[in-house]
Amino acid sequence: MRKVLFFMMTSVNGFYETGPWEIDWHTVDEDFNDFALEQIDSIDTMLFGRATYTGMANYWPTREAIESDPEVAEKMNSTPKIVFSNTLDKADWQNSRLVKGDAAAEIRQLKQQPGRDMIIFGSSELAVSLAEAGLIDEYRLMVAPVALPQGKPVLVGLKKNLPLRMLSTRTFKNGNLLVSYGPGEGAAAGAG
Repeated sequence: MRKVLFFMMTSVNGFYETGPWEIDWHTVDEDFNDFALEQIDSIDTMLFGRATYTGMANYWPTREAIESDPEVAEKMNSTPKIVFSNTLDKADWQNSRLVKGDAAAEIRQLKQQPGRDMIIFGSSELAVSLAEAGLIDEYRLMVAPVALPQGKPVLVGLKKNLPLRMLSTRTFKNGNLLVSYGPGEGAAAGAG
């Protein structure tokens, strides 16, 4: 069965952005980009909520993105993408499909289909809804070596505790720390 992974870069104090698309504090270097390519190569579908999809679609196809990070840009642009939104009318970014309605029902079907894993990049609200439905198999938090004075916390809006168990950690030369969790005892992993 295909897995759903969730990836988010956060500050040490758990914020993923200080304002809409204010992520200039991200610690990105060659080591991080190698990890990004490794992660993208392990999946065959990207999952997005409206806000993250719009931000990514406005950046990755640009000349700036293609020139500054050609390998990641090529993967981001060519990999199939699904955006879950009830407000968007269309999804124009290359290889994108718009799904309106019940995201959990769509993900349950996708998990049963053949293929590699799927990943949610950012999209905290989408992740909350899928986490509450027991559909996220791994939570990957990249903790940047910075504390922010304010921001949006990761997975804000959960209606109940989300028990997790440690899967692995990985340190990066630039101070980033990747922490991976799976559903913990009492969590419904891969609920179908």
